Amino acid sequence: MKRSIAFLAAAALGLLLIMMNIGTQPTNSAPPSVSAIAQAEIDNPNLAVATFAGGCFWCMEHPFDEIDGVLETTSGYTGGSVENPSYRQVSSGRTGHAEAVQITYDPKKVSYETLLNTFWRNVDPLDAGGQFCDRGNQYRTGIFAHSPEQKAAAIESKQEIAKQLNKSIVTAITTADEFYPAEDYHQNYYQTHSLQYKYYRYACGRDRRLNALWGQDQEALSQKRIKL
Repeated sequence: MKRSIAFLAAAALGLLLIMMNIGTQPTNSAPPSVSAIAQAEIDNPNLAVATFAGGCFWCMEHPFDEIDGVLETTSGYTGGSVENPSYRQVSSGRTGHAEAVQITYDPKKVSYETLLNTFWRNVDPLDAGGQFCDRGNQYRTGIFAHSPEQKAAAIESKQEIAKQLNKSIVTAITTADEFYPAEDYHQNYYQTHSLQYKYYRYACGRDRRLNALWGQDQEALSQKRIKL
């Protein structure tokens, strides 16, 4: 299901028109098939790449950008079968792709385990139908490992989270596939459209669910993000 227009239509005080415009941005030009982050790793062997899906990619860039050692985050699409998909195609739910964020980082400054910990505490790993108000397979959670070491660390962390929550974790761990950067207007959305981003997080119930799932420490992080 496309990010719900009916849901966004409930917005008040002028946000209605702003949010309705989110799903109607130009999509006639395909994004590049190779992300700048992936190319950075190729060009600089001292850097590494991590890829996670956690529902709305706007909301997944922000927490990783706050981490020392993360050099860049890119919103995009991965895990599906369609080459160079557009947002419109992915949001239809028919490409197999998930909205995802790809991260370039310096392993000497931040560990992959730290990135995993950040990932888990910004998603609901118990929800198999999407994330928060965004429903459909295109909003699923996922960890896309770029190496055997990443996959092993991801599996271990998933087991730890399952014990911590005492629940079955639905998040899939797979080998990273082609990553397609999303259209420019999606990149750094929390910075370029701060008001709309804050409203979306609130209206979607993202922070309420994260606070309930992860406790007071997560609530403090949520308050920090509201004060962008």
